[in-house]
This record gives sequence, C-alpha cells and structure tokens, in this order.
Amino acid sequence: MQERSVDVAVIGSGTAGLNAMAQVRKAGKSFVLINGGEPGTTCARVGCMPSKAMIQVAEDYHRRTHLGKYGIDGHEEMTLDVPEAMEHVQDLRDTFVDRVLTNSTDDMPEDLFIQDYARFIEPTLLEVGEQRIRAGSVVIATGSTPLVPTAWRDFGDKILTTDTLFELEDLPASVAVIGLGTIGLELGQSLQRLGVEVTGFDQQDHIAGLRDPAVNEAAIALLGKELPLHLGVAAEVEADGDGLRVRAGEHAVTVERVLCSIGRVPNIAPLSLENLGVPLDERGLPAFDPNTMQIADLPVFIAGDVNGQRQILHEAGDEGKIAGWNAARGEIRAFRRKVPMHINFCDPNICAVGERFDTLDPEATAVGEVKFAPVGRALIMGKNRGVLRVYADKADGRLRGMEMIGPKGEHLAHLVCWCIQQGLTVGELLRMPFYHPVIEEALQAALYDAYGKVQQKNEGLTELATL
Repeated sequence: MQERSVDVAVIGSGTAGLNAMAQVRKAGKSFVLINGGEPGTTCARVGCMPSKAMIQVAEDYHRRTHLGKYGIDGHEEMTLDVPEAMEHVQDLRDTFVDRVLTNSTDDMPEDLFIQDYARFIEPTLLEVGEQRIRAGSVVIATGSTPLVPTAWRDFGDKILTTDTLFELEDLPASVAVIGLGTIGLELGQSLQRLGVEVTGFDQQDHIAGLRDPAVNEAAIALLGKELPLHLGVAAEVEADGDGLRVRAGEHAVTVERVLCSIGRVPNIAPLSLENLGVPLDERGLPAFDPNTMQIADLPVFIAGDVNGQRQILHEAGDEGKIAGWNAARGEIRAFRRKVPMHINFCDPNICAVGERFDTLDPEATAVGEVKFAPVGRALIMGKNRGVLRVYADKADGRLRGMEMIGPKGEHLAHLVCWCIQQGLTVGELLRMPFYHPVIEEALQAALYDAYGKVQQKNEGLTELATL
C-alpha cells in the first residue's frame, strides 16, 4: 500500500475543515484535505441556508393574514404554489453550495483533496482508500448527521430529517415534528404556514433550548397558537395504514410524515478513533480542550459539529481556525472563545446570549424585563408579542446574559452579545444612544429595569456622561 507524508491532514471539508485548511495554508505547510460523503458545508446543503429560504417564503406568505387590518384588499385570494416554492428553496440551496465549492475545493488537485473516507491506524497515520498518509498532525472535522432512532428507520422515507426535507418536490398534507429545538421549531412553524397540518412533540417541558421559565412560558403560548405543542412526554411512532401514528401520553395523531429533529450525532463511524489510544465517552468521542481543540497530548485536534459542543456555523469556523493554527505550528496555544449566542429564526425570534438563567446565582443576579406589547416599533409592525429578559451582576452591574422571544431578536441578540464580550455594565449601556422609535428601545427598557436592581450606579445623569 502506497504511503505519503504531509505536515497536516484535515478530515472533513465542511466549515471547520475549510477554516483549518486555510490556517495550514497561511502557515505554508503541506496538507491534504480528505472528505467522505457529500462535499460542501452542512449550513449550505441542509442547514441554516435552505432552512432560512423556507422560513422566508413561509413568513412572507403568512404575512397576508395581517394585511386586512391595514386596509389592503385582495389578500384572502392569495395562494401558494408549493412545488414552485420548494424549487425556489432548492435553487437557493444549490447556489449556496456552489459558492462554497467554488471558493474552496473545486480547483484543488486530487492529491490535495481526496474524496474518500479516512480511518486512523495510529494517531498520525491514516488509511484512505488504497493509500496511507503519515501526517505531522491531524484535524478531525467530519461534522454530524441527524439522529434517527433505529426503530424508526424501518419507516423509510416517511421519516424526514433536514437531510431529506429540502429534497421534496411537494409537501405532505400532515407532519408530526418530534423534537422542538431550533430545527424543529423553525421548520415546524414554516411547514404550518406553507399549508401543512403540523403537530409538535418534545419530551422536554421547554422549547428552543430555553432555560428562563418566563421566556419559555411566553414562547410556548405564542408558538402554541399556530400549531399544537405536546410537551413533557416522549413520543412513540408506529405504522398506521399509509401513514404514521405518533403518540405521547394521552395525545395521538396520524400523519403522512414525521420530521425527526431530536438531535445530531457525530460522523465518526469510519474513523476508528479507538486507535488514538485515548479513552472514548459513550458517544465514542475523546475528550479535548475547547480552547486549543487538542485531544489529550496528541498532535490530533477535533473541531466543529463532530465534537458536539457548539453546533453553530460561526463556532465551527472558530474551532477550525484554532485547530488549524495549532496543527500547523507545532505549538499549542489556547484561544479565548466568543460569548455564546443562539438564535432561533421562528416568528417571533427566540434568542439566548451569554450565561443562561439556570446557571446564575439568583441572589447575585439582577433580572431586567420588558414585554413587547407596549413597544412602539413592535406595535407598528404588528409584532408586539413576547418578552425580553436581561441578566446582570447585582454588585458590579456587568451584563451577563439574555433570553427573549420577540421581533427582530436576531439583531438584539447581536447587540447584547457584543456588549457582554466588551464587559459593559448596565449603566454604561444606558449611556448609549437609543433612537426612537426602534426595536432597541425594548432592550433599553429591560436595562432600565435591571439598573434599578444593581448596586453599581452611574455618576450624574444615567443617560448622559458628566458634563
């Protein structure tokens, strides 16, 4: 069997792998990029981009239900051509995938980009097809795939995942969404708005990964107005004629398809990670340092969705950069990670930033709250629903986190995330300008509420620096 040597071998050509490869190139080191399965990033092929295309179509079509109150006639006659809408989603998806491939792997020679599966013989020796590759260091960035329980796989294409949903030319009449995290909620609401009869199930008593009980309660109330949500009991699926019967406690429904969104599992089956010689957890993964991405003291690094830590595109990109930097330079440097941020693009947006409510000491934390009902900009948009809660340290006033469901949450989440990363206090934020009328006034109101509960106060006027 032929053997060749490189400085760095990168396994996986998704977001983490491509960012790792870029760091290796910058360092001027030799490398090989190995990819088994479909090329292109999860985000572009089956994740954030096609889902947002579907969400946009669904939201625009749903908007017709609000037009009558503005005096706009004819909205009741609006119809949706679902196959054409799905074709539009697929066209956009293909555009995003083509851009990724064009800018990354399309022009790479075969000796640098090997489309096959790799497995470890030992920590720095890989077997890929009919050749072996000896690498100075290795980056594992093989991504993840939707989890489908073994018993459900016998139902074939009646079980949908994000890998198959966006391939449909038409939509089923009814769907049960099992798993109401970000993926389940986003796609479940979109399918409902596109004319599918949707029922949601989750064994947890919260949705969208929310930890704040007040925000979770508001989210369940708002999303529950559009589709039935059955929480707190695990769902069971069985065949029922040409469809599937989904049961959770006393609740049962027969549907054409089930959208399974109960989580993702790492793509590690071909890798033979046991040959790394380090302990593996119940998922088959080794422990690693999240600031260096290094596995034990090996010249092996793991980045992106495969490690199961922060399965979000910008985090995968950062992890790939960290892993690639360390793999290429022969020295291990720890990097500070960014403030966590989670955005669910359902309507209204559900967002979480920074430290979560259930991890904070209630005795040392000030909570500021605002409901969107009276917020002027939200009222004008006809989207004055939801609640925003910020968390600050009672002693020093420093902003620690936020959870919310409300309009334009994707923008508010970024503002709060940037402020936490800069270490700003509630008082310092209230000295920032807030235009009127804008949705950011909701954040301002929550900050005022928190400001009254923290010990650290501004000198002089709250709103103005000392003259």
